[in-house]
Amino acid sequence: MSICDFHHKLIDTSCVCQSGYETVEEGLLSVIHLRKEFEVILNIMEATPEDQHSHQGRQDNLNEFRSMRDRMHPPRMSAPSCIVPPTEQLVIRPYLVPLLPTFHGMESENPYAHIKEFEDVCNTFQEGGASIDLMRLKLFPFTLKDKAKIWLNSLRPRSIRSWTDLQAEFLKKFFPTHRTNGLKRQISNFSAKENEKFYECWERYMEAINACPHHGFDTWLLVSYFYDGMSSSMKQLLETMCGGDFMSKNPEEAMDFLSYVADVSRGWDEPTKEKWER
Repeated sequence: MSICDFHHKLIDTSCVCQSGYETVEEGLLSVIHLRKEFEVILNIMEATPEDQHSHQGRQDNLNEFRSMRDRMHPPRMSAPSCIVPPTEQLVIRPYLVPLLPTFHGMESENPYAHIKEFEDVCNTFQEGGASIDLMRLKLFPFTLKDKAKIWLNSLRPRSIRSWTDLQAEFLKKFFPTHRTNGLKRQISNFSAKENEKFYECWERYMEAINACPHHGFDTWLLVSYFYDGMSSSMKQLLETMCGGDFMSKNPEEAMDFLSYVADVSRGWDEPTKEKWER
């Protein structure tokens, strides 16, 4: 139907409805409603294709008319944090942040040692009624630098809800299974170095244990690994100091005695293997 046909039909209908209005009051609502419908249709059909295209273009291409400068220098977009904001409020004192240890994500760094040092700082400066876990959750991101910070920012948004979650993800990333297995082998295959003093050997062994606190070895195994790795001169020194009954001690007593011997022998001129064999 053409625009003219619609226009004539609209006029005819208007006349009919006007007559109906003089005889039937209810017809007024129908006439007004019908006239409005035809007016809308007529306005749409009378719009030129160019006008319709222009209107649609303004809507669809609102963001397309951007200069090269705008495209090459986009506005700053901030990615959502991986940490769900806690409902409990905590005020971080400015002096506290510089006291925190730092972790860069390097192979030479120990994640467990970093967490321990970080928790020590938090425990020292814990505010009155503030939750210690909330404090750790808030402050830990400040300790991460370089690769470690990039890793934190790459976590799925709002995936961390507690200090336990953050700690677990951190250790999973920077203390993977192969690293754990390597450190466990250092403990189970431990052996003294040539001409190494007893206390030096013990300290090195304890460093290996502390580097992997999740080793899972029972105390009796830890004592056994060290005893098997000692030199013959160290074993003779140990047996001499305990009256030859070291193996009769329970695991905890044996561990304590090894630590005791290391402490008291620190200032001794320990006999070497050659001296014991004379």
